[in-house]
Amino acid sequence: MVTLVVATVTDPASINPAREILGMPGWAPGQALDVGIRSYVNEGVRLLEIDKGIVEEDDLDERWEKASGEVVEEVIFLSKHTAVSNKPALTVHPIGVPHLKEGDVPPQGGRPGWAALPDPRMGPWIRLLKEIAKSCNLVPEFEITMEATHHGPITNRRTMFLEIGSTEEYWKRPDAAQAIAQLVWKGLGLGGGTPVGDWKRENEKKKVLLGIGGGHYVPRHMDIIRRDGVWVGHLLSGYSLPMEDPNQSKDGSDTKVIGGTWKQSITAALEATRSAFPGGEIIAHLDHKSFKGWQKSAVTEFLSQLGVKIGKPNDFL
Repeated sequence: MVTLVVATVTDPASINPAREILGMPGWAPGQALDVGIRSYVNEGVRLLEIDKGIVEEDDLDERWEKASGEVVEEVIFLSKHTAVSNKPALTVHPIGVPHLKEGDVPPQGGRPGWAALPDPRMGPWIRLLKEIAKSCNLVPEFEITMEATHHGPITNRRTMFLEIGSTEEYWKRPDAAQAIAQLVWKGLGLGGGTPVGDWKRENEKKKVLLGIGGGHYVPRHMDIIRRDGVWVGHLLSGYSLPMEDPNQSKDGSDTKVIGGTWKQSITAALEATRSAFPGGEIIAHLDHKSFKGWQKSAVTEFLSQLGVKIGKPNDFL
């Protein structure tokens, strides 16, 4: 089983951390994967260096398995982050576009109605990243946070994005690149260290947060995620839960219904999270203040139908 770490030369927030990682001991050139994709090998890690963008570089896991005969366990993408605020940030997030309807064109890769398996390392790694960022004197200048589930590319293995934001000035920062490189190096246990966030070895609590509601930077979910021992699955912000006002929508029997793809989105995120955390207890955490009363009631009822418990902060400890 191998881990793919994926970087593109078109993005300084991607290739600079990759080159920092390759500057650490133990790397050797590996086989090429298609034209414009080089690889480097170190223990159970394969770093892929790509000449084009990555959000539409679908099925890298399957393509690597077919070319190398190695089974891919997870895929970690290095990327830039953009934000209207232009604030410096180091972020981690799962991927997918579970709210899009069939026929929609995803603006940044993926497939409508799809959510990738979230990488179980995300919770432990965001806490490790905070420690590393402090040691690199990036805090409080840089915000260290998770983002909600969004964009592609399509993968079939556990996946996450590690990003540097939010403008070109910060994408090129050497200290930010070093922090992401240290996260990957320490988090994967390269150089003889102990890997961080190994679900198979560390899952004694077996509780996994499924975040529902809130803004893109999931602040109320982050209040829980920052706590030691919390595992994290998909995080669905409000824009991934399209809900039509029942006062403006009725079905043929004159019974009010709540349209939109919110049920599809929750179902896809739940199924992917369950698959990524075998044996885990998935507990939903709602950003209650982000919902109107009718929305909260509908989401709560649907989660009950799915057999998913809604938890308070202390339920994840």
